[in-house]
Amino acid sequence: MVRGLFIAIALTLLTSTAQANDSMAEVALGGLVLKESDAISLDREELFISRDEVRVDYRFTNTTDADIKTIVAFPLPDQSYGIEDEAPHDLNSELEFKTTVDGQPADLQVIEKAMLNGIDVTGKLSAVGISPHDPQDWEKFHEIMKALPSAAAKDLVSAGLIETTVADDTSYHRALWSVSTTVTREQVFPARKTIAVSHRYRPVVGGSVGGNLNADYRKEEWQQQHAKDYCIEDSWFVAFDKTLASRATTDNPSPYSEWWLGYVLKSGANWKGPIKDFRLVIDKGNAEHLVSFCGEGVTKISPTQFEIRKKDFEPKDDLKILIVDWVDPHEQEG
Repeated sequence: MVRGLFIAIALTLLTSTAQANDSMAEVALGGLVLKESDAISLDREELFISRDEVRVDYRFTNTTDADIKTIVAFPLPDQSYGIEDEAPHDLNSELEFKTTVDGQPADLQVIEKAMLNGIDVTGKLSAVGISPHDPQDWEKFHEIMKALPSAAAKDLVSAGLIETTVADDTSYHRALWSVSTTVTREQVFPARKTIAVSHRYRPVVGGSVGGNLNADYRKEEWQQQHAKDYCIEDSWFVAFDKTLASRATTDNPSPYSEWWLGYVLKSGANWKGPIKDFRLVIDKGNAEHLVSFCGEGVTKISPTQFEIRKKDFEPKDDLKILIVDWVDPHEQEG
């Protein structure tokens, strides 16, 4: 299943009229990535995923007779300014993530770059006094562009970095680059020793208000794909329909919300061999909530938690998690 984590953030509204309003899309977030090495093994990986927290605990072993100094990175998703009325979030602050090595806090460095079609254009922008995040403040960015010499502004447009439109004799500028953020550190792996690396952060979950899962939509192509993505079985829908019937009211016929999380298990692995001991725990948060995700060998270990264990694990697929919570009928208006 996964080695990194999808974190859902609000980037774009779904446009299908059949689907509920206020839906938020998922965006992939990578996990810890090592510079490629055939000398460092991953002996254990324990993942805990909930709506409130993600915990990732690793045990790495340097299998050689020499210390290895390498870069360990935590890449965040590229964020684009291309969506109308949207701007990249400060994910570095939102995630509130912390890393420890053998119990001691690790010093982390945040690297931000402006990227266009896979090319780093940070230097070209900084040469004219623009930073990657300046367009986040639209008024500030407008003033920056107004103050640029005409030749410099035209150069940014011809390079495909800026799109300019004119309306009512006023020029409007839109940034076309994306912001790439990586949190990184230099890590020493001592010869023939095992170290414990732990990572904690708060997921920014996405989801939708009630309506998408109702029986009326289950023959729709988008709903069938939704069910496939989260491996929703007929028995799950039976439980869903039973609870919905007991909670629905005239004022609120769909008293539930969907929450989506994901975890990129199949990427970011440059260590030696498979994961020797892998454990995943998903916590749905409340015994009355419903959860669905794809996975083999799932065991329920508490009223809210589900576990998967693997030996010599080589992830082939990514994980997508659906959690449904219900509105308390006593809290509904009317």
